[in-house]
Amino acid sequence: MKPLPALELVTRFEDAEWLDPVATSVRKAVRKIIPPGWMRDVLHGVPVGHPVHPLAVQVPMGAWISAAVLDAVPGTEQAAKILVGVGALSAVPSAVAGFTDWTQLHPQQQRVGLVHAAANIAATTLYSASLVQRARGSHASGKVLAYLGLAVVSGGGFLGGHLTYRQAAGVNHSEEIPHRFPSGWHALAPLAELPDGKLDKRVVAGLNLLVFREGDNVSVLSDVCSHLSGPLHEGKLKSSNLADDGGPCVVCPWHRSTFSLRTGEVMAGPATAKQPRFDTRITDGIVEVSLPGADG
Repeated sequence: MKPLPALELVTRFEDAEWLDPVATSVRKAVRKIIPPGWMRDVLHGVPVGHPVHPLAVQVPMGAWISAAVLDAVPGTEQAAKILVGVGALSAVPSAVAGFTDWTQLHPQQQRVGLVHAAANIAATTLYSASLVQRARGSHASGKVLAYLGLAVVSGGGFLGGHLTYRQAAGVNHSEEIPHRFPSGWHALAPLAELPDGKLDKRVVAGLNLLVFREGDNVSVLSDVCSHLSGPLHEGKLKSSNLADDGGPCVVCPWHRSTFSLRTGEVMAGPATAKQPRFDTRITDGIVEVSLPGADG
């Protein structure tokens, strides 16, 4: 089966460099309004372990689809108007979360995301106009505007699906590690060869691992950042009070996601999924690693 023609159009947006100046301006504005801190982490979805935007968008979409059904049923004008209003209001926090995630994406993803956002803003504008018309008693024109809004937001949803499932924005880029790493214990390196107090990279079973030695204690995580696959060994070492145990953290060099080196937990977004953490032991001076739950 051939892909839809619309897919080719969306793919072209990935390389639409003419969108970059707009993206730069919007990105600066969003970062100014939502500076790094706990609020940005909440909007990214760090506390819930996955992005908030796909969850938040269910409210306006559900309200608007329900309103479209009621608009086709006589005598339900008041209920449909309420649902249109609920959708328009709930679209605001959804958009704020979406823009927060968008600022931390690659350029190709940001281009598609910008068009996705423009479609959703246009749809919200149409629904707002529909609400005004309904309040004036012009239910017929209100219904037309609402159905136009539904068509536009559906197109925006198509773009959002492309962004997530074709461009892998917002997904866990370390999810595959347990399925590729072989079970059991495997030699990492002689303890004496590992630099003390510094980030290091080692390769075991074809996978890049981030290694941090503290004397005879060795912490090992996947080197692939769960946010967008950044190489963590090129990041910065950070002694942070953010970690529950007060231990050291690594800051991703690409988008500054911060992880506890001892536990792999996310200390600061945009990453929402923890890094796979490897168990370690020392046998005859050789550091060995094992990944709990590995089925490779």
